[in-house]
Amino acid sequence: MTQETPATAPTEGLDLARIAAISLDLDDTLWPIWPTIARAERVLHDWLLREAPKTAELLVSPGVLRELRAATERERSDLAHDLSALRRESIRLALRRANEDPALADTAFDVFFAERQRVVLYDDAAEALEWLSARYPLVAISNGNADLKLTGVDRWFRAAFSAREFGSAKPHAPIFHAAAAALGVSAAQVLHVGDDPLLDVVGALDAGMQAAWVLRMPEDERVPWSHGARSPQLTVPDLHALCRALGRD
Repeated sequence: MTQETPATAPTEGLDLARIAAISLDLDDTLWPIWPTIARAERVLHDWLLREAPKTAELLVSPGVLRELRAATERERSDLAHDLSALRRESIRLALRRANEDPALADTAFDVFFAERQRVVLYDDAAEALEWLSARYPLVAISNGNADLKLTGVDRWFRAAFSAREFGSAKPHAPIFHAAAAALGVSAAQVLHVGDDPLLDVVGALDAGMQAAWVLRMPEDERVPWSHGARSPQLTVPDLHALCRALGRD
């Protein structure tokens, strides 16, 4: 690895001997998600301009679709774990408000979803995944709707668990436990790696795993852990530092 950024926290709390497998978050851990979402929303809007122009006019600002999505989430709490369904139903709501055919929502979502899978990995991700997957079985755990095959990272993973397919989301323990079981190990033998302090770190710790917090921000902007008495065993600025903490020279 070429980048030599030090970890932001010591590794004394990390029990390397316990680690038999690694679970990884996807969005904002392997790739930045909001540039991807913004681009997918632009592609969706271009499609709506052709197929549902009144809806496109209603959604001229990406913020409007996000507001509709939030409204859909409030009204459809049963879909809280399923970001795909929430996105599809928010598009359907926009079509109805614009007095256009709500049946277009399915095709419109497919347009959005295809573009959403065109992620751009962080510079450290591919090399790190190659190194990690050669040494540990890897499993993905995500609340998002990224598809491992469509995003191009499936070759590094043994299994994947999404909240949409599993039926519940991080930080709840069942999805962490299912991921460990899929690799034939106990939760205590898994190191979970992710960017979100509550969904990833607290969730993994509550599930009995060790946790590595990926804090991708300039060092002078980082703040101490403030999300409960238990803190991650490891805090790193990128996946290069994670590999070094696990023994990479």
